[in-house]
Amino acid sequence: MKKWGIFLTLLLMLSFVLPGAQATNQNKSYEHRQNFKTGLQRLLDQEMSVLKGKNVGLITNPTGIDRNLNSIVDVLYNHPDIELKALYGPEHGVRGSAQAGQYVEFYTDPKTGLPVYSLYGATKKPTPEMLEGIDVLVFDIQDVGTRFYTYIYTMAYAMEAAKENNIPFVVLDRPNPLGGEQVEGPVLDPAYSSFVGLYPIPLRHGMTVGELANLFNEEFDIGADLKVVEMKGWKRSWAYEDSGLEWVLPSPNMPTKDTALVYPGSALIEGTNVSEGRGTTKPFELIGAPFINGDDLAKKLNDEALPGIKFRSASFIPASSKHVGKLSHGVEIHVTDEKLFQPVLSGITLVKAIHDLYPNDFHFRAEDSKGISFFDLLIGNGWVRDYIKSGRSVDEIVARYNDELEEFKKLRAQYLLY
Repeated sequence: MKKWGIFLTLLLMLSFVLPGAQATNQNKSYEHRQNFKTGLQRLLDQEMSVLKGKNVGLITNPTGIDRNLNSIVDVLYNHPDIELKALYGPEHGVRGSAQAGQYVEFYTDPKTGLPVYSLYGATKKPTPEMLEGIDVLVFDIQDVGTRFYTYIYTMAYAMEAAKENNIPFVVLDRPNPLGGEQVEGPVLDPAYSSFVGLYPIPLRHGMTVGELANLFNEEFDIGADLKVVEMKGWKRSWAYEDSGLEWVLPSPNMPTKDTALVYPGSALIEGTNVSEGRGTTKPFELIGAPFINGDDLAKKLNDEALPGIKFRSASFIPASSKHVGKLSHGVEIHVTDEKLFQPVLSGITLVKAIHDLYPNDFHFRAEDSKGISFFDLLIGNGWVRDYIKSGRSVDEIVARYNDELEEFKKLRAQYLLY
């Protein structure tokens, strides 16, 4: 009985200690979030001299928000010390209403009456006419940490235009939703440069837009008069939700942070005749086609024991894009451990598994006149597709790109701000 009394006493003591420790950790997490500030918030709080009394051109989309979810368009337009003169929209537009690949023409913003110039229309680079009367260009867009997401190249082209027209360029930094520690995938071969991969960086670059702006400016000879308004309190180890920021769709098919997490790998499916889940409620998390057996594919992928990920057999009917209106079978991607998950490794394994299971039905998208498939533009070279078609292993693919990845990491280290 005496032992039981001691045991119960210890349990009672723990019941008081553990909740206190848990509360302390929660308080620390809350304090981190309260202390964290995006580049926009730091601009508004202490860096307004950068824009004060100047005619401002703004490159943004719905992700350009302050801590109260107010659009940067409205915040700057209503600010007494700033003259917001023009808006510039990337792919999907300033208000985010355009679908992938849909060209947006010049229009007037109905809320502010400001002119809106498309950087995904007849030109991807601001022309001198578009920049007439502008004293400073500001960029504030949430990136998703993947080489083939086009916003970072809108930024690069705008930096070039700013240099050519002697206009300072300001980048308001935001978190990389994939974190800032892991770097993964092949580095782009410049021969495969396009708007879904302009510069030789890896698929998962592990950098913020501000860090990328500095790297682009120095390493690829843009030479703009560049200022990055850094975040305050961001940790490279953070998941996106650690910042306390709300997720705003960067594009119509990027509805959640979970989408962004799988995107560097599962978006490789866009280079094939298999649906990447566009036209469903889980784009890039649902992968399938009418010719696939979901149970077989899920088993083959789960047998690979990829870190931090499980595959579940799933069926769906896309409401748009590939296989629209057709019952498709395949898998749903479930990330079980974000820290261990390697999206590029998983994506290459996924493409190879479907290729190997269905060699007569699976196809990479057609080659152009130069022998380049859209898959090649996404992966950043022509040899990965050849390796898959010739039966080479995923390990062989990783081994081939690993040296150039290590070289990029050394270069990247020179431009990290956090």
